Amino acid sequence: MKVFIYLLQYIFINFLFIILKILPLNISKKLLASIFRLFGKLTSAHKTAIKNCTFVFPNFTKERIKKTIDKSWNNIGETVCELLKLEELFNKDQIKIKGLKNIENLKNRNSQAIFISIHQSNWEVLVPMLDRLDIKIGGIYRHINNIFLDKLILNIRKNLLKSKNNFYTPKGKKSAKDIIHAVSNNFSIVLLVDQKDSSGESISFFNKNVKTQIGFLKVARKFNLPIIPIQNTRLNNGDIELSFHKPIFHNNENINDKKRMEQIHKIIETWIISNPDQWFWQHKRFN
Repeated sequence: MKVFIYLLQYIFINFLFIILKILPLNISKKLLASIFRLFGKLTSAHKTAIKNCTFVFPNFTKERIKKTIDKSWNNIGETVCELLKLEELFNKDQIKIKGLKNIENLKNRNSQAIFISIHQSNWEVLVPMLDRLDIKIGGIYRHINNIFLDKLILNIRKNLLKSKNNFYTPKGKKSAKDIIHAVSNNFSIVLLVDQKDSSGESISFFNKNVKTQIGFLKVARKFNLPIIPIQNTRLNNGDIELSFHKPIFHNNENINDKKRMEQIHKIIETWIISNPDQWFWQHKRFN
């Protein structure tokens, strides 16, 4: 029965994607943003989003919380739509870059790094942009339960890469093996570090201990790799700005993994506070 439901979902989503590809970018973005905002309110994820936002911003009024979550649903819809038309965004130079000086050594020496970011603005642009900067890169993603949709989205992502050597790997045991293999073969890694991981460590995030994956810090220390945060911002004119921050070197023996992750969480918190409308509040981060 579940497979049949997954198949129906796949047929509907695939049909919707075909329509969105035909429509002009601005119209398709507005359409999908409206769909996500309308139907998102009917899901349990909407209640989770309100609860999360209220926790992080206890001084926000109910009206401001509502507006923030509505815009967050819009952002998710726009992100999905842009994934289908990402090549168009690149061609129109709508993906802006700041802080290239922070990865000059990486490019000039053909060395490696671990890039970290969060589910903010359009997180789907990260791997394709690093790919276009001629960086050997592997991206880690959370798989979709619907196996048909998971394969569809993965194929879309793969087709956006210029280099056939660059890759995506699903979060879990497979990605752990893929990461070690990739790093051993001079690849960099990019991952989103803002979601809950039930097998992770309890780390303070907005003053609450939450389960957090810190395995990438062990890799960074073992292979002496710099950690480069990428701030992702959706601009008012429709452009997306990726800002490469200064590398973090996790080679100080006096700072353990948990302490370093707390420092990284502080960086992430400033990003969320500066653009709360663009964060993925719908994830059960604080449970």
